[in-house]
Amino acid sequence: MEKVEILKDSTKIVIKNLTLNDLEKIMRFYRNLPPEDRKYLRVDVTDRNIVEQRIKACELGYIIRIIAMHGDKIVADGALELSAEEWRRHQGEIRVIVAKEFQHKGLGLIIMRELCLLAEQKKLEKIVVKMTRQQIAARTICRKLGFHQELIIPDYVRDLAGETQDLVIMTCDIKDFWKELEHFYGDSDWQRCR
Repeated sequence: MEKVEILKDSTKIVIKNLTLNDLEKIMRFYRNLPPEDRKYLRVDVTDRNIVEQRIKACELGYIIRIIAMHGDKIVADGALELSAEEWRRHQGEIRVIVAKEFQHKGLGLIIMRELCLLAEQKKLEKIVVKMTRQQIAARTICRKLGFHQELIIPDYVRDLAGETQDLVIMTCDIKDFWKELEHFYGDSDWQRCR
């Protein structure tokens, strides 16, 4: 996959699949994230071995990773994780992170849209997001896109600083996601890729 997109401020970016050829670029992206953005990630993305293993895991087919490029620089990363369990085959979990200087330009929504398109292609019916209670902006965006908070588990995860955090689980039916995205953007051409 390779798509050209234009952000709210007219910046041109390219959305493509993440491959091992992008390892150095994704490491630069992760290392340049502010500590407050890295703090709530599941793994230490500054560890090259961990990142390399995560990219290689995509070859098994249960994880699809996409990136947004601005020139030769990665400015966003997204993942769709599929379940190998029979009872959750209709679900996929998505994760998105955007470089600080590209936030509030619509890039996060573009990445979410692309992940949901991939989920639809995989015949998924429901998407799940998991985050800590501290990630207020992410929860707000998800709510605007039709996600509903299903559960908060107190002190369930540890952030990268070792502090326990409440885990928030939100879900959305794929059809509701498209409805909210179309409503959110009104007459724009955001649905043109569907």
